[in-house]
Amino acid sequence: MILQGKRVALPATPVVHKRFEAHAAATPDAVAVFCAGQQVTYAELNARANRFAHFLTARGHGRGAKVGVCLDYSTDMVVAILGTLKAGAAYVPFDPSYPAARLRLLLGQVPGLALIVASPATARLVESAAVEIVGVEQLTDHLAGLPVTDPETAVTGDDVCYAVFTSGSTGTPKVTAVRHEGWYNLLNWLALEYRLGRGSHNLVVSAFGFDLSQRSLMAPLFCGATQHLMASRNFDAAMAYRMLREHGIRTVHCASSTLYLLVDWETARGGEVLSRLDYVLFGGEPLKVERIVDWARREGNTCTLLHQYGVAECTDVATSYDLAEYRPGEHDTAPVGRPAYNTEIHLLDERMRGVGAGEYGEVCISGAGVGAGYLGGTGPDSERFTTVVIDGAPRRLYRTGDRGRVNEAGDLVVAGRMDAQVKVRGMRIDPSDVERALGRLAGVREAAVVARYTEAGEAELVAFLVPAGADLAEDDVRPRLLETLPRSMVPARFLNIPRLPLSPHGKADRAALVDRLKGL
Repeated sequence: MILQGKRVALPATPVVHKRFEAHAAATPDAVAVFCAGQQVTYAELNARANRFAHFLTARGHGRGAKVGVCLDYSTDMVVAILGTLKAGAAYVPFDPSYPAARLRLLLGQVPGLALIVASPATARLVESAAVEIVGVEQLTDHLAGLPVTDPETAVTGDDVCYAVFTSGSTGTPKVTAVRHEGWYNLLNWLALEYRLGRGSHNLVVSAFGFDLSQRSLMAPLFCGATQHLMASRNFDAAMAYRMLREHGIRTVHCASSTLYLLVDWETARGGEVLSRLDYVLFGGEPLKVERIVDWARREGNTCTLLHQYGVAECTDVATSYDLAEYRPGEHDTAPVGRPAYNTEIHLLDERMRGVGAGEYGEVCISGAGVGAGYLGGTGPDSERFTTVVIDGAPRRLYRTGDRGRVNEAGDLVVAGRMDAQVKVRGMRIDPSDVERALGRLAGVREAAVVARYTEAGEAELVAFLVPAGADLAEDDVRPRLLETLPRSMVPARFLNIPRLPLSPHGKADRAALVDRLKGL
């Protein structure tokens, strides 16, 4: 089974920062970035980025180099990113919201790192790096003497533009590299398909290290709009909502869990700022549609919710679905839609053969968005990048490890991880199936299900429940769940918690939930 995205021609040199440069030439006085009360025009940002690019190339860190960026959201961050791209190098986010121990681990995973751009507030977080650490602020005088003209570095669509960290099958973080062609294709699809333009001002609400944040950072600059940045290292719902209200923002890209928080904030205060946006583009984890359905169907809500699916290895987004078409009675799981431009979705069995319509298979992605692979990668993770022959022609694709099918409407439905199933009393169970059933119960605001192992080595499921009101009693939840699930799928324990912990990326932090089970 193959879903084919629309074929759209790309320029001969599909390089993302060239679109920004074109806007800087056409609308030099338009505001490019707004942060902490300060704004920078396209012309000013372009000049600063050019100076930083000339600084890098003079140091020998041009095409093919990898430049670490450990900065809080700021104009300096955008300068460092654009300057790195203009030099022909690729940037690697080192998220300052991560614990220092995590950053130390990540620093050792990037082969051939040239240098790291930091600030006085973040330099100590990466001081263990075996490379030079430079500060944009400390370079002010030096950069002032460098040219403001666009560098002449020849960058191609095959060159790597950024690399982000993602989990590997062994638990060790991997660094997956994205090519300019894939990033350009993604941003071009968003601009054309959803008519994003100079008025599509954006607010970044996700952590810097998240793959989703890379397109959130670049999309408005690709379209000629204004990028708004929160002067906060961690997500702040109150600040985000205030900025949405005060700055004419039209688009937000975020994880599903972050959308829940924004919806909760608006609902509790009777506001309508979020519901007046043009788009919220969200995904990154299984959707708990019950968290947003009442808000989404509220009278006067004109915001288009785009439920999207993708992986970091394939430029973040592969499919998109307008949630206005979702009908809970018709779908057990909200679809993630159809492929982006120049993208194909393959559903394959364990022998890499296509499955039939409606049948489950492994979701595989081919097309322009497939990345360059893992930096320095070998072993089972790198083997997920493979080549298959389709219609007599070889196609490079990435095996996501996700399980999915195509529904009767022709939309992709992702049902969880191929390897997420837990064997409980001889039965294979996907915890996400249990979570969906819990989420449909009255009184359950959110639910997360994790597996733990007894002293005898037997797996059992534990459900964490966020109640909509008073705490939920186990002897009330269990019989209601048994009305829709077989006994083998009903968790052994139910624990009430005030809220689900979130990772810095804004996703539900399952590792933190497992930690809570220790000692119980």
